[in-house]
Amino acid sequence: MDDTIQSLLIPFADAITAVVFLAIPVGDASLPLILLWLLAGGLTFTIVLKAMPWRSAGLSLKVIQGRYTSRKDPGVLTSLQSLMTDLGGAVGLGNIGGVAIAITIGGPGAVVWIMAGGLLGMAVKMAEATLGVKYRVVNSQRDTSGGPMYYLSIGLKEQGREKLGKVLGAAFAIFAVGGTMGAGALFQSNQTAQQIVATTGGDGSFFSGSSWIIGVALAIGAGVVIIGGISWIGRVSSKLVTIMAAIYIACCLLIIFSNLSTIPAAAGEILRGAFQGEAAVGGVIGALMIGVQRAFFSNGAGLGTSGMAHSTVRTSKPATEGFVAMWSPFVDSVVVCSMTALAIVTSGVWRADDAGDGVVLTSQAFATVHAAFPVVLTICVMLFAFSTMLAHSYYGKKALGYLFGNSKKAENIYSALFLVIIVLGSAGTVASVTALADSLLFLMAIPNLIGLYLMAGVVRREILGFHRDVREGRIPEVPLDDRYGGLGPGIQPDEDDAEGSEKVSGSR
Repeated sequence: MDDTIQSLLIPFADAITAVVFLAIPVGDASLPLILLWLLAGGLTFTIVLKAMPWRSAGLSLKVIQGRYTSRKDPGVLTSLQSLMTDLGGAVGLGNIGGVAIAITIGGPGAVVWIMAGGLLGMAVKMAEATLGVKYRVVNSQRDTSGGPMYYLSIGLKEQGREKLGKVLGAAFAIFAVGGTMGAGALFQSNQTAQQIVATTGGDGSFFSGSSWIIGVALAIGAGVVIIGGISWIGRVSSKLVTIMAAIYIACCLLIIFSNLSTIPAAAGEILRGAFQGEAAVGGVIGALMIGVQRAFFSNGAGLGTSGMAHSTVRTSKPATEGFVAMWSPFVDSVVVCSMTALAIVTSGVWRADDAGDGVVLTSQAFATVHAAFPVVLTICVMLFAFSTMLAHSYYGKKALGYLFGNSKKAENIYSALFLVIIVLGSAGTVASVTALADSLLFLMAIPNLIGLYLMAGVVRREILGFHRDVREGRIPEVPLDDRYGGLGPGIQPDEDDAEGSEKVSGSR
């Protein structure tokens, strides 16, 4: 059955990849135009927002603590839950398998560009989340719909570009349906299956040639949570992300410290590869290309997913979620990805003749410390994949629901298809699944960034205005007994019933 699934996936993946990753020659390498598009977005919004994500950590932490959120505000999740949902969709197997793929193809130097992509992505995520709240539709006090399809259609209509907004909104929703299935179902189930097969005996594993069984098990687990909707997804993600990140980072640090003597040489390899060019394909440009590609695939900056995750937050101030969402690319690409990269490079497994693909290479790095470590990695892989599946299932179903007028039936159909794709992805090859997932996901950046550019002025006013008003005392902190959620004392997430059913525009 695995061979049948692969024979269907490979030609489809090749065709889609050829279109999405149309490239221009740069020296010995080819530079995909879609990567230039994403890089341009990161640079543009870092400048437009005056590098705000890099200088507002203090205010951001206050927002996450719920100091500017009232329990009377519309929405469902706390800022912390929305961040964890966003991180659940971002911190996935792109951090484990994707980084390994980047090192295999682009050399250790790709790590520097993964981190650079994460730093630039912070401003883009800030913009997406702010617009996601500003132009969300509040169906009732505790039921909202938001994301790029809404801020493209509603936001551009305000600028007199109604037709363009409708076209871009619909295009994004269509691409999001395919992109979330590719990155959230195909890639996650594939890399999970690869790791389980490798850990249970490789070619001699019971699952070898029958990895679709793993896909079925993942689909059942995901289906149970998906049925509960965004509230369940937010709660499960807030716990999963904390647990899996702590376990994974601790393991990576153990690998790094067990190879302490190799750290100077590893750091030298990473820097030389980034700026002098030691990539297997294309030298410096090759390292930059694969590094940025893996960074944006992993953290999702420019793809619009933060606009959906944060549109569910209970708040009346759109900019608050911009100051929360900015952490996602930093944690994902600068912290977690760098841990994976250092573990692989310091262990030296990437140079071995029997070096594996994707997550298998990371597993080989873990095995250098103790034979049981790949089992720990397998647990991390399952948690990473599961959290990403949950977040992307929500993004995709809201996108399809938008195309059919917020139809709950359409959303349920998407959820069913998503679970089927999980099974198909578990049986595909690494190359075909990675190419297809990248292609489908990156298509979302085209309409999303067009809209962000056109609404850059709105984003700038919201973000800089909120920062200025807080600093000058015009926006006071919410009284302690009225705060919603957060990390410290105050009112915690409650179970209050939906209040009202009138459909109104979002928080503006």
